[in-house]
Amino acid sequence: MKLRTILGFAALILPAVAMTQDSEKYQCTYGDMQRRVEIAHEPGVEAPCSVHYYKDTEMPGEQQVLWSAENDGNYCRDKTLEFVAKLEGWGWDCGRELDATSEESDVDESATVVETDEMLGDSEGE
Repeated sequence: MKLRTILGFAALILPAVAMTQDSEKYQCTYGDMQRRVEIAHEPGVEAPCSVHYYKDTEMPGEQQVLWSAENDGNYCRDKTLEFVAKLEGWGWDCGRELDATSEESDVDESATVVETDEMLGDSEGE
C-alpha cells in the first residue's frame, strides 16, 4: 500500500518537473535522416505551449506545429511523447536532447527512479 502511494506521487511530480523547461527536445534518426520534435513555451510557464516538428534532412529550416494548447502544458508533453513513441515504432531512433536546463532536470528524474527502485526492493522483503 505504501509503495502505491509513493509511485503515485512520483508519477504526479515528474511531469511537472519536466515542464519547467523553456523547451523539451527530442532528436530522431533513421539512417542518414534526422527529425526533431520540440515542446516550446514561455520561460517559467507550462502553457500556452506548442509541439514543433522538424524534418531536418528533407526540409531544412521548415517546421510544422503539430499541436498547441492554451491552458494545459501537459497536453503538449503527452502529445510529444506519443508522437516520439510512434516514430520509434516506425524504426526511428529517438533520444532526448540535453541542454544546460534539461540536464539538471534529467539528473533529478533519474535520482527519483533510483529511489523508487530501491523502495521496490525493500518492500518485497517485508
